[in-house]
This record gives sequence, C-alpha cells and structure tokens, in this order.
Amino acid sequence: MGYLNSVLSSSNPVYANNAPVSGGGLSQNGKFSYGYASSPGKRASMEDFYETRIDGVDGEIVGLFGVFDGHGGARAAEYVKQNLFSNLISHPKFISDTKSAIADAYNHTDSEFLKSENTQNRDAGSTASTAILVGDRLLVANVGDSRAVICRGGNAIAVSRDHKPDQTDERQRIEDAGGFVMWAGTWRVGGVLAVSRAFGDRLLKQYVVADPEIQEEKIDSSLEFLILASDGLWDVVTNEEAVEMTKPIEDPEQAAKKLLQEAYQRGSADNITCVVVRFLANQANGRYWHRNYEVYS
Repeated sequence: MGYLNSVLSSSNPVYANNAPVSGGGLSQNGKFSYGYASSPGKRASMEDFYETRIDGVDGEIVGLFGVFDGHGGARAAEYVKQNLFSNLISHPKFISDTKSAIADAYNHTDSEFLKSENTQNRDAGSTASTAILVGDRLLVANVGDSRAVICRGGNAIAVSRDHKPDQTDERQRIEDAGGFVMWAGTWRVGGVLAVSRAFGDRLLKQYVVADPEIQEEKIDSSLEFLILASDGLWDVVTNEEAVEMTKPIEDPEQAAKKLLQEAYQRGSADNITCVVVRFLANQANGRYWHRNYEVYS
C-alpha cells in the first residue's frame, strides 16, 4: 500500500458547521504535491466524496485522485470512492495498458455497485472525475459533470467533457438505446437525470452508462497543476477563473480551499469539492516535505 493515504475510506469526514475539511501531501519521489477541500456548502446533506491516494504498483509510485458527486443519496459516491481505485490498481494491465484498465475498472465497479443495490428502494448514482499519475503520464477519466482542468504553459485547458443529455452524441446514444431526453428545468435523461453518464442509476442504466472518456497528457515542465472538482465549483467558476485563482498559491491545499471559498461566496447551491495537484518537475522539489506526515483532519 502507499506511504500516505490521507482520506479514511470508511466514511466521509464529519463536517462541523459546514466548515470545509481539507488536507494534502507530497509524493514519495517529490514529483507532485496535492491538496483537497470539501464542504456541504449550502446543502443540508453531503453527497460529494473524494479520494487522494499514493500507492506503489510494480515499483512505480502512482498517484490516484478522484472527485465523486452523488445523486439520489450518498451510497453510490461512497461506494465508488471505496472501490474504484483498488479495482484499478489490481487490474493486470494497470501498467501495460492503463487506459483499458481504467475503462474496465469503471465498468466493473459500476456492475458490482448495482449488484449491491438489490435491496435498495431509492436509485442512487454518482459522477466521477479521476486523475491517475503513472511515470510521466497523466490519465484523466470521467463520467458525468465533475470536471478536470489543467494549467499548461499558463493556460487553462479542460481535460474532461461534462456528460450532459443534450449533447448531440449523448442524445443520439440514449435514443439509439430506446431512451429519450426531455426538458424539465434542464435537459434530463427520461425527464429525470441531468447527466448522461454515471455510476449506479439502476433504473436508467440502459441509457446512463459508466463508460469513461479518457484523456492522456504528458507530465513535463509545461504542466503546472491539475484541478478536479464537482459541479459545485464549475457551476459558478469558469475554467480560466479557477486556473487564475490557483496560479499564485503554491500550497495545493490552500489553493483547493480558496476555490471552495470562492464558489461558496459566489452562491453555489451545491456541495463543493476541489482537489489540486501541483507538478513539481520545474520547481524546487522538497518544498512541501515538512507537511509530509501530518495527520489531516
């Protein structure tokens, strides 16, 4: 297992007076640092989950980061948080064919969750936006509308696509499977769900798939940082604004907290979760070593 796993897998933290929970750390090889911040925001219940994990696979130090935004309850998001990355790093092709391993892990985790849901009356689901760091590769995968944005050469670049039912290809896929998309305050699958891909959602599974879109980026000196966040951030902050806010803040935990606070102040009505990963290839390594073994609340 990894030398540092700053998030307990058994449950989400306890949020006191909706104050954000935050933390962070540094990879063993000093190549990247990370921070996270998460809050229920203006919501009474918390359906966002996140995972920040560093592990060793076949002698490689691997970073695994994810934001999971639940709907219809927290069950699906919590299940994905607890199982997706374990399923991924145990995949026999994780190192040799990482993209196919990610696709398999997403679909296997989805099918196992659906099996576990047989006794539930309410249909729970979850988005996922994940980033896997292996060697000099960054692989971003997502289902739903949690989003990944990088800063490369000073520019904001979205490295995931929000899966919305009114996108031409998504609508076509849903209709080809026998479903429909209709307007009900926003475009929804079957008039119910505002995302077109997700984990769970058993009653809509024929149309709402857990097939991730995967994008690969090279980790080099032009890649500065990555932001993963739930739509509680992206509903009120643009990609460019998020990157500009993050740029001057060296500590990724403080950057994640800044993004969360800004989203809250702008009136985000949703749970808000942000993960920031800084790539240290062209920076002074060791900048964050003093934070390495802290216990994060």
